Amino acid sequence: MADAPDPFAFFAQFMKPGTGTPNPFMPPLTAEEIDRKIGELRTVEQWLQMQVGMLQMTVQTLELQKAGLAAFKQGLDPKGSSNT
Repeated sequence: MADAPDPFAFFAQFMKPGTGTPNPFMPPLTAEEIDRKIGELRTVEQWLQMQVGMLQMTVQTLELQKAGLAAFKQGLDPKGSSNT
């Protein structure tokens, strides 16, 4: 068990000050890389907008079903009947 790899060795390298390695969370960016990232983010934005549209359509469908069910129940009740 003495030669088992340290599971935290990967994270420990981020805690060492002044290693001289570039920051892995903010890599150096070129104009081409920025354009690529913008394109990726626009693709994600379009996908999210599509998902929001589908969610809104689902909510509207459920609201229509609820209104239809209420109208159906109202149609089943005789119009002049009262339980009092």
